[in-house]
Amino acid sequence: MKLLLDTDIGSDIDDAVCLAYLLAQPRCELLGITTVTGQAVERAELASVLVKVAGQDIPIYPGVEEPLLVSQRQPEAQQARALIRWPHRTDFPKGEAIEFLRRTIRAHPGEITLLTIGPLTNIALLFSVDPEIPRLLKELVLMCGIFTDTIPGAGPLEWNAMLDPHASAIVYRAPVPKLRSIGLDVTLKVTMPAAEVRQRFNHPRLTPVLDFAEVWFNQADKITFHDPLAATTIFNQEIVTFEPGRITIDLDKEPGRTLWRPGVVGSSQSVGLNVNAAKFFEEYFGVFKA
Repeated sequence: MKLLLDTDIGSDIDDAVCLAYLLAQPRCELLGITTVTGQAVERAELASVLVKVAGQDIPIYPGVEEPLLVSQRQPEAQQARALIRWPHRTDFPKGEAIEFLRRTIRAHPGEITLLTIGPLTNIALLFSVDPEIPRLLKELVLMCGIFTDTIPGAGPLEWNAMLDPHASAIVYRAPVPKLRSIGLDVTLKVTMPAAEVRQRFNHPRLTPVLDFAEVWFNQADKITFHDPLAATTIFNQEIVTFEPGRITIDLDKEPGRTLWRPGVVGSSQSVGLNVNAAKFFEEYFGVFKA
């Protein structure tokens, strides 16, 4: 499956966990990686660590660092502190991420799944500069939003959606043939405590991820597999159940809040409702056994 990844790797550890899975998944043809939000170059360097460890050569493009209209709330890639311990690229094309995505999608019309696991600034700009691009995708898969319940301690907003709410609104309005969004209300059901992570992340391709995770564990005592869950649904349809509906973004009262109206006839959009955690972990760790 041809896939493009747009990521804010370097903040929450789940982006690195996700990228490691994609690089190990034999059915994934990863055509390129774009990074987004603050310190986009450092985020590209982190991605290059995992690509090098996997022995692959994949284009990486630092993308847009600032949200379209609101203030930046994610200026730093904290896990970049670990870069000193890992060989990585430092030379990346600057200012070309949007054009790279546009060119690649146009070269493979109807074939590419676009997986977004960060703020949607890059993708909103892509859809704006070339309005035909959404229709040329095979599928758009997002780790974004909250669709069923307000999360205790988190409120009604999800990080990726709220960091650039205007970009989120542009993306969810786009005429994509198929859009699936996996929200925080589902991803929070797939977690692993730090002690178990240290035990199970023993494959050579996961060694740098575990090193990045030690930075993350300074502020959290577990990993929540937000982004890897979204990625695994591309390759295994038994992990998350989806229901069609219409997704919109609030830009007035609570900018970035995802609003979902289920059962809309003819909608190309759907949201994840339930997850089989056992099947997720079987799928995730299964690609590292070969």
